[in-house]
Amino acid sequence: MLPWYQRALGTLSAYLPLMLMALVALATWWLVKNTPVFQGAKPAAALRHIPDYTMRNFKVQRFAADGSLRLQIEGDEARHYPDTDTLEIDRARIRSIAPDSGVTVATAQRAVSNGDGSEVQLTGQAHVVREASQTGGKTLEAIDFKSEFLHAFLQTEQVRSHLPVKITRGTVQIEGASMDYDNLSRVAQFKGRVKATFGPGGQPR
Repeated sequence: MLPWYQRALGTLSAYLPLMLMALVALATWWLVKNTPVFQGAKPAAALRHIPDYTMRNFKVQRFAADGSLRLQIEGDEARHYPDTDTLEIDRARIRSIAPDSGVTVATAQRAVSNGDGSEVQLTGQAHVVREASQTGGKTLEAIDFKSEFLHAFLQTEQVRSHLPVKITRGTVQIEGASMDYDNLSRVAQFKGRVKATFGPGGQPR
């Protein structure tokens, strides 16, 4: 008969592969349990309507490729909102110069401009003036818009309002309940009650 230690060694040798397999299975389970799972790229957090920067007593200018001034925006304070890429301006003063050198000046207690400054919504004592200009040897009179709200499209030279508005051009004054004006065609469309005065001392019609 074999000594006890040889019998124990033989038994251990017989079960050693099984013990190694159990150890490998345990290690594999531990790795799977503790390995982080890839969940893909996380969706970007939605931007909140909170300003990412503020300017006070500022002046912003935009120039054309040839270096000529195209747009100047001034105000007491401006707040930029990244979620809408808009600039909210207190006591706004805006000057736009068209390629034909025509100048449009806009002022209001508050303005909201899009990212490139081509579209401005004016609220509170809104005032837009398309200054007199020369076109084809002809002089175009200045045209003046006043309302509590004006929506100015500076590149396409359009002005709109859903509120009562007054237009002055030379000695002509027109008041309407709402308005859509296109400076390129020099046509103004009114809705609702309209009142017009023609010439010095002219009678309303």
